[in-house]
Amino acid sequence: MVGTAAQHFVAVHGVGHGAWVYYKVKPRMEAAGVRFTPVSLAAAGNNGKKLEEVRSLHDYTTPLLEVLAAVPAGEKVVLVGHSGGGYPAAYAMEKFPEKISVAVFVNALMPDTKNRPSYVIDEYLARTPPEAWMDTQFPTYGDPPITALVVGPKFISDSLYNLSPVEDQALGHLSVRPGSLFMEDLATMDKFSDDKFGSVRRAYIVAADDKTIPAEFQRWLIENNPVAEVKEIKGADHMPMFTQPDALCKCLLEIAQKHAA
Repeated sequence: MVGTAAQHFVAVHGVGHGAWVYYKVKPRMEAAGVRFTPVSLAAAGNNGKKLEEVRSLHDYTTPLLEVLAAVPAGEKVVLVGHSGGGYPAAYAMEKFPEKISVAVFVNALMPDTKNRPSYVIDEYLARTPPEAWMDTQFPTYGDPPITALVVGPKFISDSLYNLSPVEDQALGHLSVRPGSLFMEDLATMDKFSDDKFGSVRRAYIVAADDKTIPAEFQRWLIENNPVAEVKEIKGADHMPMFTQPDALCKCLLEIAQKHAA
């Protein structure tokens, strides 16, 4: 699959991760002839902020907003959000709908316009048994307190990266930082709007063997907020960019070719 040279993909990561998760995807996408810009959100990856300085979804998403603000007038990007990065992607869709041709949610949390922004996270947490979190911790920081998320080594190896190569598991152990889903902020935010967030075409890529956000819940997200196209990657754990990078790139290029013309 070869992309259109004018296409520009902008990708964000899940909680605690960074632009580094796309280290296999970026060269593959560029070899297909497209631009691929992975972004580290605030206090994530190689971003210099500390989590204690990030108080809201807006603060967290600011690096992505800056990238989109710099997109020339009349041009559009394909926006990719993975895992918890579905929320920064949705926030960017709300702020810059005219800059995004299609948004691709890769086994990601995907909000809707009917319910409060925290709705799908509340559903996810309610459906996830406590033992599934293994050695993950949920400390708080700041005043008023914000709930952080600190994944432990067992959760990385046995849930997030359970099918990933051992080298990628090691990369995760070395690179993952504390993060947050900013649930307190989401609980008080206005709903995402139909005329902004809802106006951007959406596609969803299901990771069939994800133990962290199970495929069943991914399909519930799609039922809750239907999308223009659904693709599925078999043999993909929570990190399809590690376990199935060729299949992920193929899906992204096919979605862009069909929906970003």
